[in-house]
Amino acid sequence: MKFTHWRLKPFNIKQFLKRSALALLCFVIIFFILHFIFPLPDKVAYTTIVTDDKEEVIHAFLTSDQQWRMKTELHEISPLLRKTIIEKEDKYFYYHPGINLLAVIRAAAKNVVGLKRTSGASTITMQVARALEPKRRTYFNKLIEMFRALQLELKYSKDEILQLYLNLAPYGGNIQGVKAASLLYFKKNPDHLSLAEITALSIIPNRPSSLVPGKNNAQIIKERNRWLQKFKEDGLFSDKEIKDALAEPLTAIRGTVPQYLPHLSWQLKQQYAQPLIKTHINMHLQSRVEQLAYDYINTLRLQNIHNAAVVVINNQTHRVVSYIGSANFKDTTDDGQVNGAAAIRQPGSTLKPLLYGMCIDEGLLTPKAIISDVAVSYNGYAPENYDRQFNGAVSMEYALEHSLNIPAVKSLKALGKDAFVNKLIAANFKRIEKDQRKLGLSIVLGGCGATLEELTALYSSFASNGWYQAPSYTQTDSAMAKQKMLSEAATFMINETLSKVNRPDFPLNWQSTEHLPKIAWKTGTSYGRRDAWSIGYNKKYTVGVWVGNFSAQGVPELSGAQIATPLLFKIFNTIDYDSDQDWFTQPAACDIRKVCATTGLPPNEFCTDIVTDYFVPLISANTE
Repeated sequence: MKFTHWRLKPFNIKQFLKRSALALLCFVIIFFILHFIFPLPDKVAYTTIVTDDKEEVIHAFLTSDQQWRMKTELHEISPLLRKTIIEKEDKYFYYHPGINLLAVIRAAAKNVVGLKRTSGASTITMQVARALEPKRRTYFNKLIEMFRALQLELKYSKDEILQLYLNLAPYGGNIQGVKAASLLYFKKNPDHLSLAEITALSIIPNRPSSLVPGKNNAQIIKERNRWLQKFKEDGLFSDKEIKDALAEPLTAIRGTVPQYLPHLSWQLKQQYAQPLIKTHINMHLQSRVEQLAYDYINTLRLQNIHNAAVVVINNQTHRVVSYIGSANFKDTTDDGQVNGAAAIRQPGSTLKPLLYGMCIDEGLLTPKAIISDVAVSYNGYAPENYDRQFNGAVSMEYALEHSLNIPAVKSLKALGKDAFVNKLIAANFKRIEKDQRKLGLSIVLGGCGATLEELTALYSSFASNGWYQAPSYTQTDSAMAKQKMLSEAATFMINETLSKVNRPDFPLNWQSTEHLPKIAWKTGTSYGRRDAWSIGYNKKYTVGVWVGNFSAQGVPELSGAQIATPLLFKIFNTIDYDSDQDWFTQPAACDIRKVCATTGLPPNEFCTDIVTDYFVPLISANTE
């Protein structure tokens, strides 16, 4: 019987390296084939968050799957948050390619010895993969999870993967992500969390159903303190930091998401497809104006007047700092969810200041120029004054102060309707742009459609030397090009006329004028008394007010002067109380001359009543 002797072949390192390289190449090829066949499912729907001018959350909307999943931006991941999460979840996060092979081998050995699953090896990247594509816990699905982890590492940086983890981690109920958890449980942004709060939040994703803040705080504190002690043993934080964190009480309880600024928030959500919308809203100012509108409308309900809208623009920055769509968003009986600031309504007489300013620039009028207020008809269109009376020869400033209709239509006819319409289109009046072909001379009396947003922005140009700039609603708005609406001279003349207090549209019942800042304002009342407007401005603010009913029901008592202006005055008295701010100064292009009061022209030998008048040299009529 012969014995065969087996001898071990000598180890060939070159052949080993060659085979290893070939195996690695095959792995890479197979990975990329699968990568293209099964792309990474990394589309995450985030809660839309609206913030104020201090970047505090003032409104938020649930995702389509009814989750509070607020996007944590990279700058909100504080060093403390980063350090704590990585130490607890994956201390080698920055050193592995998405899979920690040593941890996998160690976990497999423990599971085999224990004959059951006793230890896992999920990295932060693998946890992100599981959150993006939830599956049952099986060995095959674990392999898929590893494949997805490699895809994540291929596509994203480590910081972006950590950001995804912090955005997708479950925190109980429909709360996902550290930002939503931080706001709902601690009422603060994640970059303001303390060590104790971060550690408490870090343990919840492992047991989100049994560790619920507000219900299981004692258990959370116990687990939190265990991890704090471990951090101390590992030398992660100083003894004092650990001591302070251990002593910190846990008062977390699930709160509610802020729901301020509902109308503008919804409008901006529809307009901007992004998870974070930063507005310019000043919440201190916003809350005061909201309360004024709410209280004021309550006093008008017996007159069957149920709603109001307000827009406030900062004239120095052209930013919208306050926005109210209705007096009470929650009032379903009076359609409180309708956005009155964006609703298209008839603007009444609110467009007349622009018309007269344009006539001044064309040399057709000056403040003391005479217009005949008598019956007139243009192809069958016969405008009437509000009181159905005629005033004979009146000055332009008198016609504007008394909001006479016939002089306004005559002026528009002289100027040209198309020039006026084109100027309004340049100021972003969308409905007027849409209807421009069918608009007639009645446009200056409110025979068109406009919104409070548009009108307030237009009046802001009177406070900006005649330059129109589209108002900015968010901090990401690009700078809009300016449009010249009126010359500085024409703007100054309009401002002087609209700032007089001895006017017929000064509200009879307004008493609190002692500290009212000087403002210029114009009122308007739509046909059928359905809309009451009052829009005012000074150097600092432009405030637009609309009062009426969203049902478009007319009310006999409804008028811009008596109903809308008192609210306008209340708002200015609140946001710019007793202001000593300088008023608009006369520009160099505007001069003063003597004119005959009866003609509005330079006096001749027959003139017995001489007054002074502003005019534009070389532009105004009868000037050289």
